[in-house]
Amino acid sequence: MKKLLLLIVVLASFGFTANHFYPIDGYALTGIKRLAYLERVKSGEIKSHRIPPGAFRPLDSIGLNLKDRKSELGAVPQIDEALQGRIEQLFRGLDKNYSIAVLDMTKGQPIRYAQHRESVGYQPGSVGKLVVLSAFFNQLCQILPGGDFEERRQLLKDKIVKAGNWALYDHHTVPIYDLDTQNLVKRTIRATDEFTLYEWLDNMVSVSNNGAASVVWREAVLMHVFQGEYPKLTFEEGEAYFKKTPKSELSEMAINLVNEPLRELGITEEEWRLGKFFTNGAGNYIPGRDGSIGTPIGLIKFVIALEKGEIVDEASSLEMKRLLYMTDRRIRYAASKRLDSSAVYFKSGSFYKCDKDKGKCGDYAGNVYNYMNSVAVVEKPNGTRYAVCLMSNVLHKNSAYDHLMLASKIDAIMDDEQDD
Repeated sequence: MKKLLLLIVVLASFGFTANHFYPIDGYALTGIKRLAYLERVKSGEIKSHRIPPGAFRPLDSIGLNLKDRKSELGAVPQIDEALQGRIEQLFRGLDKNYSIAVLDMTKGQPIRYAQHRESVGYQPGSVGKLVVLSAFFNQLCQILPGGDFEERRQLLKDKIVKAGNWALYDHHTVPIYDLDTQNLVKRTIRATDEFTLYEWLDNMVSVSNNGAASVVWREAVLMHVFQGEYPKLTFEEGEAYFKKTPKSELSEMAINLVNEPLRELGITEEEWRLGKFFTNGAGNYIPGRDGSIGTPIGLIKFVIALEKGEIVDEASSLEMKRLLYMTDRRIRYAASKRLDSSAVYFKSGSFYKCDKDKGKCGDYAGNVYNYMNSVAVVEKPNGTRYAVCLMSNVLHKNSAYDHLMLASKIDAIMDDEQDD
């Protein structure tokens, strides 16, 4: 009985109703067919234990935590000494190759910030898809600059684009749901696959598909080049443009296109930059240059700008945050059971390399380098709101468990701090 009462309290705190749960109530808005499948999961028609209670937050309850507090902080707040001391204690027994930035943005409380080795650079891996996400929405605004976001949303929902060789190859599968047969399959992307822009964005973020990230980046480039002609642009017309344009010119334009929005946010080139596409297929069209790097200080600046509604505009920032909402099995940092009842907006990334002559090695346990990164915004039922940007490079081991344990400890610290 006590467990039942606790569940009711948790659901009530998230504003649940009997028949409207996010992401289920997002299907009509976006046309992302994965959400229609999850409606059947929530109704009980399909049994699933993958989705924690915190993943069922209503669409209209998702908001930006700092949009009304812009005057209280700049790019990065001053360090809060009490929080700083507690965060630093977490790393005294861990490998030195960990870096972090933590931001408490709980409504009605002072903004507090702590950091540890915040300017150390790491290969960002799939966290770099946040850069592509912001560049895409920036270009979307350029071709549809009116204040009404619904016009942009309609393009995201209606325009279907083909994968082509850009999406090849990636081992990450994507969910493909047939509305007529109600059949869901998960498989790797094929060159012949077609999805709406919304679904490409969702595949890039929700399952971190590299092929989807390359397609989204490609579409941002095409928006930049074709401007008002883009909504009716065909796949063949886009391919013709890429084939006739020198690769050096394409590379300079594409790399600048994704990185310039970061510079406008005050994130320097050494704090965060993206230097190449996510698939070899896309690299055959547009070569990379200058490499990629990320730092916790660069990532937290991005999160602050997102929560202030300053990435492109408020509507775009909100839509990006909705896409980051975790609505499936949670991994790495987000896998902490302490976060099960919390809404989590999340992106993680890994990048590793093995050398057989250097001993022990395996998947996500590289012995040359072994990057694992997590960006998370956590919104707890008790009203606590905070963000964590964690980056690591620990050789010979999968750091997912360490990230999970740090998530649990940081969440406990945030609860203690609010109690104080």
